[in-house]
Amino acid sequence: MSSTGETSSIFSRIVAREIPATIVAETDTVIAFEDIAPKAPVHVLVVPKTEKYRNVVELAAGDPELLAEIVALASRIAEERAGGEFRLVFNTGEAAGQTVFHVHAHVLAGSLGEDSLADG
Repeated sequence: MSSTGETSSIFSRIVAREIPATIVAETDTVIAFEDIAPKAPVHVLVVPKTEKYRNVVELAAGDPELLAEIVALASRIAEERAGGEFRLVFNTGEAAGQTVFHVHAHVLAGSLGEDSLADG
């Protein structure tokens, strides 16, 4: 359960290994896995293991070091999978396309089409 009394996010359930995912990297505080509906040849989600922060604005204010870890892991994944060239997208708010309110970054690389601003 989250601190707000809501059920755990799908990402927390992936962290807990209740839902399968193709995990590509993991640290003590962050996990990265392939998006199930990719918008680009490389589309990986980088998610903090805590569901304390709903979006990147909350995360930046509450734990900038964790945000830096997300960016560092995203960069490492992009280096391994796309020669270091990538787009890093954080959707913040429903109108911006956020559908899972557990902060996460989308690492997108490869041929990016017009609709590649990831949702989720």
